Amino acid sequence: MDRAWDGPLRKTSFLRRGRHCTLSPPNPAWKEDVNFSAPPARAAEKCAAASARSPQELAALNTGTVPLPCSVVLLLKVLNSRQQSGGRKGPPQSGGGQILLTLTSSLEKARETKNSPHSPAVEMSPIVNFLGEESVTESFARVIHGLTVGHLTDNVIQRSKRMILDTLGVGFLGTSTEVFHKASEYSKIYSSNMSSSVWGRPDLRLPPSYAAFVNGVAIHSMDFDDTWHPATHPSGAVLPVLMALAEALPSSRTFSGLDLLLAFNVGIEVQGQLLHFSKEASDIPKRFHPPSVVGTLGSAAATSKFLGLSMTKCQEALAIAVSHAGAPMANAATQTKPLHIGNAARHGMESAFLAMLGLQGNKQVLDMQTGFGAFYANYSPQVLPNLDSHMWLLDQQDVAFKRFPAHLATHWVADAAASVRKHLVTDRALLPTDRVERIVLRIPDVQYVNRPFPDSEHEARHSFQYVACTTLLDGGVTVPSFHKCQIDRPQVRELLGKVELEHPRDNLPSFNTLYCEVSVTLSDGATFTECSDTFYGHWRKPLSQEDLREKFRANASSMLSYNTVERLLKIVENLEDLEDCSVLTTLLKGPSPPEMVSKSIQHLTIPSYNLS
Repeated sequence: MDRAWDGPLRKTSFLRRGRHCTLSPPNPAWKEDVNFSAPPARAAEKCAAASARSPQELAALNTGTVPLPCSVVLLLKVLNSRQQSGGRKGPPQSGGGQILLTLTSSLEKARETKNSPHSPAVEMSPIVNFLGEESVTESFARVIHGLTVGHLTDNVIQRSKRMILDTLGVGFLGTSTEVFHKASEYSKIYSSNMSSSVWGRPDLRLPPSYAAFVNGVAIHSMDFDDTWHPATHPSGAVLPVLMALAEALPSSRTFSGLDLLLAFNVGIEVQGQLLHFSKEASDIPKRFHPPSVVGTLGSAAATSKFLGLSMTKCQEALAIAVSHAGAPMANAATQTKPLHIGNAARHGMESAFLAMLGLQGNKQVLDMQTGFGAFYANYSPQVLPNLDSHMWLLDQQDVAFKRFPAHLATHWVADAAASVRKHLVTDRALLPTDRVERIVLRIPDVQYVNRPFPDSEHEARHSFQYVACTTLLDGGVTVPSFHKCQIDRPQVRELLGKVELEHPRDNLPSFNTLYCEVSVTLSDGATFTECSDTFYGHWRKPLSQEDLREKFRANASSMLSYNTVERLLKIVENLEDLEDCSVLTTLLKGPSPPEMVSKSIQHLTIPSYNLS
């Protein structure tokens, strides 16, 4: 939040929808070093610049102050002092130090310019265009900048805490993957005076943007993260950014759980609003991976909110982020797909940093068919409503949580196949594959999840056929189901050869409406058919809190001790009461000795549900 702190430094209390909150002012020492006062602008200059000033900027001129985000000033001052003093002990830092000095110099110069009564109007970009009409891009900047913890509803807080818990868990599990290892090895070539933790790796610290990148890759490395409607993975591009920033910023600046929840939800909200501007976005994607697009802007929005950037800087960050966005669906079912989430996290953060440096983009980028509209057909953007009438999309549309690590559409297949299996065998008995004559899957036409004979774990995670056969054979799908040795089993390959796909015309490729019907015909002519229109974990049938806890425990215990897992669980479930996020970021750092691991991840299975 941009704020000029004048007068006595004290805590301000207020009520947020029935919850008592406290807004702490900056440390008194900060005010001694940062001069927020500026000489009053002359009346003639005020009048001349009035048409190019936002109401907030005019108010600042009238009071003789031009606020600069406290968090930004303090961050840059600390970084500058660290650079001048040599930073941490150890080998010289490269790359990042010079960037941070440049960033410091640029913002200090910008502040001096704004403090001058002769500063040109262009230095403070207008939030209302020359026709007096607010653009779509400007309305997004207004919402990002203007939302406060007072806007958070209890339902949004509860849902976002569940998203954060699930994302942390799948992130820990993802640190065991080959793609995570490659991404982390690559990122080690970068260093900076600022650093953040890689989750579950106490010996590995990276510049914040690269920590966000690596943790984002881990989150999506198994395709185990949450999914929203319209289609995207909303959390993976946002949470790693906020965790990295919360840890890297000066210890004198405390971020609370409510700070984290607000910035997280701003990042989620921006993604959802953008997705609602196109009918194409409602379908399972065909051309590009949505989190690589909207996730990048969500990351930029969350970063901007967390750092307290002005509306003008928020607007620039979005413009820059659009030029970082996009990744083709051709890389689905490969090791490259998890990079989409990691890149969205990193590029969004970098977009906000570049905006802080004064880099400018097209201020109408969200309004234009050649801007954000280049990604979606039938793009029809709308100005966001006033904050007085703001309604969170997460309040209206929950997310889906996966019970096994594979593309969301395969979860309908597993659900229906598990129901069919009950007709064929009892309990966990082996399926007599030689008796199976034919398997028919009636599913929507989603080409990148149509993989008749997957040859890798990533292809298997994107295969209707493999998930159906594994469920029929084993009675469920688990994390180890996607190991190479499981994919290559002779019984699996035999069943795969008997699968046929049908695409009913009414079965549209949307996570909100699709269904799956599985029919198995035996050698004696008997046919058994079951249908699933909603699996357990979908937003229409959400995971219970206890089952979500069990998923988190199973995933996080791959890297953390029992006590650490339970502490994390308690902190996240009470995140709105957390006074200092450093308590959370400290727990994310390190693995425990193998003998302290609380639970094997192999125990994670999906139950069978007969939905016919």
